[in-house]
Amino acid sequence: MTKTKLIPFAAFVFMSLAVSGQEPWLTGFEKPSFNPILRADSTAVFTDPMSGSVVQWQKADVFNPGAIVRNDTVFLLFRAEDDPDAILGGRTSRIGLAYSTDGIHFEKYPDPVLFPDTDEFAIWDQPGGVEDPRVVELPDGTYLMLYTSWNRKIARLSAAVSSDLRTWEKKGPVFNTAYGGRFINTWSKSGSVVTELVGGRLIAKKIMDKYWMYWGELFMNLASSEDGIHWDPLLDEHGELLHVFEPTLNDFDSHLVEPGPPALYTEKGILVLYNGKNLSGEGAGSSVPENTYCGGQVLFGKENPAKLISRLEEPFICPSLSHEISGQYKAGTTFIEGLVYYRDRWFLYYGTADSMVGVAVANSE
Repeated sequence: MTKTKLIPFAAFVFMSLAVSGQEPWLTGFEKPSFNPILRADSTAVFTDPMSGSVVQWQKADVFNPGAIVRNDTVFLLFRAEDDPDAILGGRTSRIGLAYSTDGIHFEKYPDPVLFPDTDEFAIWDQPGGVEDPRVVELPDGTYLMLYTSWNRKIARLSAAVSSDLRTWEKKGPVFNTAYGGRFINTWSKSGSVVTELVGGRLIAKKIMDKYWMYWGELFMNLASSEDGIHWDPLLDEHGELLHVFEPTLNDFDSHLVEPGPPALYTEKGILVLYNGKNLSGEGAGSSVPENTYCGGQVLFGKENPAKLISRLEEPFICPSLSHEISGQYKAGTTFIEGLVYYRDRWFLYYGTADSMVGVAVANSE
């Protein structure tokens, strides 16, 4: 395992090395003073097709964005919640779209682009809504969004596709047909598709003629797909879900390891940026407060996506700003979910305490 210098919890700059250097890690991120970059907006209204009522669809919170570059513009697909009086997990989420020509200052489109609707997918999407999008570009230029369908009973990882980022076609839960539907009622979230930097854009990459996706919440699992829409989870020798990466007791990621932005195929291996949560009480790490979410990194084999090579032993981003330790989740969250390479820099987008959107920026070298 590779050891790095311990990072102070309140640091604004997270020091380490770059992917292109001697070590495989993508670090050196700084948080611009403009943070947070997106906030809730009680003036934004939308006619909900499920009820026919006009709702303030981003009144409560705006957080957990996916990101993509299109036509020299950065787009964020962000999660917005409507009812500030509802408890955590009891609000309805919709996915909105925002754009920026510098990666930091964003303008929102007025209406959500993905939401619970009167369609065949309502059984998965209603009443909790659609949450936590990750977005990648497929080699043919189509955009693939993986998001959580939340019916307040079981979370299901679902897919949608688009040619323009504004109009999306839902495809339903990604494990719907795998193994005869065995995993359709299995709790699933957070799909991180393996991508490669091509011409300045992150494009989904096939390995052994298949796309690969790290997914899960408590543990990191792996799945493969021929089309990016229908996925087959990898199983272990006992026929159960294969855990390719697990929490580390007595460390910052002692509770769970949840995949973050799309994974990166590099010369060193497949780099997965993930969200590590610290336990509370026995087994918790001492380097960050209990229950805190920080960003970690883990490296897998570039020809064998299930082969764990190394783990960055310290978090590379943690809550350090006031809005990152207040809001819905006061224990502190930098929940990383969007990553783009834009104008020779890396832009990392994250949710802050389940309430706002932040950004951290690193040079490419």
